[in-house]
Amino acid sequence: MMIIEPAKKSDYKSLITIWEASVRATHHFISEEYLQELKPLVLEQYFAMVDLVVAKSKEGEAVGFCGLSDGNIEMLFIAPKMRGRGIGKLLVNYAVDHQGAWKVDVNEQNEQAVGFYQKMGFSVVGRSPVDNQGKPYPLLHMGLVLG
Repeated sequence: MMIIEPAKKSDYKSLITIWEASVRATHHFISEEYLQELKPLVLEQYFAMVDLVVAKSKEGEAVGFCGLSDGNIEMLFIAPKMRGRGIGKLLVNYAVDHQGAWKVDVNEQNEQAVGFYQKMGFSVVGRSPVDNQGKPYPLLHMGLVLG
């Protein structure tokens, strides 16, 4: 059983560990240099900028998290050892049902994530040639198909 609760600042250390492990497991297209550039930004700025929830095991271990801003899923990361167990689906459903999520930007090269969001009911509505930092990692803009 998973518990979803608002993230606290005291959760950030475990969340950045999940973020880094997840990025290493799924974002093979980004450089080590870029990962190291992003890590302090995520920890020191981005977590505080979103409506952040954490999925915890019944033992209280953080296993994934999701952050939203203005209806956009800004971050969804699952501990690699916990992938494929429905945690991402649980977090996205929570984001849609309780936080008003209806859109997400996904790295185009992260085909697993694109497929995951398509299975969750999102479809591609646009594309940017660079990511939010202006790096050459194209983003697909996806929106929830309502109805």
